[in-house]
Amino acid sequence: MSSRIAKLYTTTLFVISAVTFAAPSALLRAQARPNLADDPDVQAAERLFSAWMEGQIRWRGLPGVVVGVVADQELVWATGFGYADVEAKVPMTPATKFRMASHSKLFTATAIMQLREQGTLRLDDPVSDYLPGFAFKRASPDDPPITIEHLLTHSSGLPREAGSHWTDYEFPTREELMELMSDRQAPFSPEVRWKYSNLAYSIAGMVVESVSGQNWADYVQQNIFGPLGMSSSSVDRDVPGLAVGYGIRMPDGSRAVMPFVDARGMGAATGITSTLEDMAKFVSAQFRMGPRGGDRILSTASLREMHRVRMLENHWRSGQGIGFSVNRIDDKLYVGHGGGYPGYTTMTMIQLDSKVGVIVLTNTNDSDPGDIAGQLMRTVGEAVAKATAAKPTVVAWDPAWARFAGIYHGRWGETQVVLMNERLVIINPAGSDVDDPIELEPIGGGEFRYVAPSGGGVVGEVVRFVEEGGRVVRMITGDSYVERVPD
Repeated sequence: MSSRIAKLYTTTLFVISAVTFAAPSALLRAQARPNLADDPDVQAAERLFSAWMEGQIRWRGLPGVVVGVVADQELVWATGFGYADVEAKVPMTPATKFRMASHSKLFTATAIMQLREQGTLRLDDPVSDYLPGFAFKRASPDDPPITIEHLLTHSSGLPREAGSHWTDYEFPTREELMELMSDRQAPFSPEVRWKYSNLAYSIAGMVVESVSGQNWADYVQQNIFGPLGMSSSSVDRDVPGLAVGYGIRMPDGSRAVMPFVDARGMGAATGITSTLEDMAKFVSAQFRMGPRGGDRILSTASLREMHRVRMLENHWRSGQGIGFSVNRIDDKLYVGHGGGYPGYTTMTMIQLDSKVGVIVLTNTNDSDPGDIAGQLMRTVGEAVAKATAAKPTVVAWDPAWARFAGIYHGRWGETQVVLMNERLVIINPAGSDVDDPIELEPIGGGEFRYVAPSGGGVVGEVVRFVEEGGRVVRMITGDSYVERVPD
């Protein structure tokens, strides 16, 4: 399972790593609800994950890792393992800074959606409307224009990069990027397939600049970092408190210390620096409801658009929202993103239904943060989700509802309501859905909710029964009805 989660999330991994082990730093707890902080299952899961993570540090020789679990608006567990600086033995803490790499794309996508909410652009606008110098070699001469949405959903067909910056660490400036791009051939036409592209997000950052009149870093600071209180986050600055980045572990156990690398014109794709504490604030923002304002950096409607699949990978097991990767694993939907930069790899994984997110930040390139995030979600994350789950309102079973069981006839055939153990279900007597029937969920007042595994019928709508002379004569589902066949 863990390798499956790791493979589903796309990370941009480049470079080399280090050796050594330290006990985890002191835990940081936000003002967690008492029942959560004291929940024995959550505490047990924290101990279990910590034991596993300590083993990973020890046996794999990882320099350091910081992990955190967010429950709705709270950072409920955060801790560091190993070192931010191996030689100086500086411990990892939730306040340690990391290059966030491709997590930067989430902030670029958020910026575009903010501008869309203001009415200054549309997702289906051609990129060339905002960047007249936008030029490249099309995959086919009759290709449609690349739109802003194509950039944000990795459906543009553009090359992954424009230059050798992942090899020589010389990232292009904005001007150099535009010049390099004009010689690039798009491997695919727009919307032919999902194709990850740092180049596309660099261009999206330029669209933000063109529309807002600000450079991308200033826009993000003013409209995202500031409102969310992300005071330790920045763009392409060699700031104090930044973890030392290490390369991959060499055969002799050594790891190279990686240099600070400025993303320059590609900052919108990979340039942000942040901390676990700050990223927890961004995760919490994904759960907020209502119109944009204050720390609600986007409206509920825009967030839902970002989290919804817009482009599927060819194997149909994962997809792309606006900025966010979207994956279904064991009937649960996760959104998030990963990242890799010289000396750093990162992962965020969010389960929207339970409002739980996990964050993993590492200072090496062979830590596999996707696997760590998967383990963290399945241990501490799941325990937190269980402890914070709202208790459903259950309408008590009324034995008198047994009278609704029976056969109902309509123009399209027969429907049968079957009495089971204190519940009613609907089946098609001529069908093959007996093992997965439609549920009639009591909602009060003798009415029921139509609960079905698929959305083809009246799923979510109200079901009610009509009685005449003490007999059930009709079942109404939504706006349609069928007549009761007399017993």
